[in-house]
Amino acid sequence: MTQPETLHTRLRAATADAHEALERDLDWQGRVATLPGYRALLARLRGFHAAYEPAIAMGLSDDAFLAPRRRLAALDADLAALGLDFLARTALPAPAAPALAGEGAAMGALYVLEGSTLGGVVIGRHVGGLHGEGTPLAYYAGRGREAGPLWRTFRARLDGLAAGQEAAAFAAGVATFQAMRGWLTTAPAV
Repeated sequence: MTQPETLHTRLRAATADAHEALERDLDWQGRVATLPGYRALLARLRGFHAAYEPAIAMGLSDDAFLAPRRRLAALDADLAALGLDFLARTALPAPAAPALAGEGAAMGALYVLEGSTLGGVVIGRHVGGLHGEGTPLAYYAGRGREAGPLWRTFRARLDGLAAGQEAAAFAAGVATFQAMRGWLTTAPAV
């Protein structure tokens, strides 16, 4: 029996090329091979989350839903452990905040960040194995037992979007992957 096509499966298909381009061009293994490279990647991710998390919050207008999905604090904890003080972290560059008008666009952008949480666990294991115990991995640690329930509630909300919001979700998902690719692959040293 064929599973019914959901908004999630259509969004995954719509963003597949942009997602593959990000994975192809990021070279995360090369970037995390040294602790300075790992710190530089986290610094770029911090800038991206600093721009996108508030924009998503405005589009969703639902802090209870978004709060457990925010990852900026985890990035700050990792960067602090790697020697960047508060002033240095807040002075890191960030891309321009996106205009995410409405829930559909916000959910499309959040789809990219939520997916990176799931895939990031693999990166975290690699970084921990490479650099050893004590390597700060709050950002890449995942959400433990909460990962499954948070992903299911995200998908349920995504799949429940009104039909008029689907195009905005697709456009924002593609644009977010493209913006993340551009931002992360042009990373200056920290």
